[in-house]
Amino acid sequence: MGIFERFLSVWVALAIVVGIVAGSLVPQVFEAVAALEYAHVNVVIAVLIWLMIYPIMVQVDFSSIKDVGKKPKGLILTLVINWLVKPFTMALLGWLFFKGLFAEWVDPQTASEYIAGMILLGVAPCTAMVFIWSQLTKGDANYTLVQVSINDVIMIFAFAPITGLLLGITDITVPWDTLLLSVVLYVLVPLLAGAFTRKKLDKANDHTRLNRFLATMKPWSIVGLLATVVLLFGFQSETILAKPEAIVLIAIPLLIQTYGIFAIAYWAAKRMKLPHKVAAPACMIGTSNFFELAVAVAISLFGLQSGAALATVVGVLVEVPVMLSLVGFANRTRHWFPQ
Repeated sequence: MGIFERFLSVWVALAIVVGIVAGSLVPQVFEAVAALEYAHVNVVIAVLIWLMIYPIMVQVDFSSIKDVGKKPKGLILTLVINWLVKPFTMALLGWLFFKGLFAEWVDPQTASEYIAGMILLGVAPCTAMVFIWSQLTKGDANYTLVQVSINDVIMIFAFAPITGLLLGITDITVPWDTLLLSVVLYVLVPLLAGAFTRKKLDKANDHTRLNRFLATMKPWSIVGLLATVVLLFGFQSETILAKPEAIVLIAIPLLIQTYGIFAIAYWAAKRMKLPHKVAAPACMIGTSNFFELAVAVAISLFGLQSGAALATVVGVLVEVPVMLSLVGFANRTRHWFPQ
């Protein structure tokens, strides 16, 4: 695990501070960036999000899907958690906290946007960081690749309908044209571009050119993430300085969701008698989020200065330390599973 992945929360926290300070000192710069918009898509943010998503999609090997039928139980667990459990528990927790427990501290419009951001996190299963979680738990790398590939294919067709359903249930107006455009722009096109790039670079199937390309792209991916965080918190600086407790309020249900989903998935994996090298990565995929996609769609649907965008970025802040704690737990309980 590289220094960036290991200390991701530190870099994000520093980017948050930079964004808040810069947003307070030079708000006109952020206003100019916000004005660069076309068809409800901010051009600057779109470029930065692509810097994050495109290298991730290049790592996905769709030829691995042919092996899907060899060990179906681990894949079934991942798909059930990702698409039938996690989105709905996230929406429920968002509604419970921001329409109930925290209602007196958050105005109704902002509360709805926080819930929307949480929903977007819940409907976007992890794609990139899960390879790191799999490695840290000594997971089956090939099987993890199959799980990620299948989830990415499903995401093309399921992300928009499930997001629209849950936003509608929580009384949030769904701009379907913008939602579908976001799926095409941030899922379908990067996925096709990644597959095309991988095919061109890895004709010999020895990964040499592919790994060299990914190593070159990695710093740009980091720049994309941190620059996006700086911009988001720059746009939100006035709100955050006036109400710093907002980050804490958002983090609480996100933490409960993350630990709760892992507990459900880990218990199910144990009952299914999955080997640990399959069970641990399967649970990690179901627990963590494709936060790059969630951030991009939140911005497209609700705007750069929205509570939804803020909620998705708080998801980035809390995810890594929480996931590292779950990696430690999974490694300590390896003996619970058949080898």
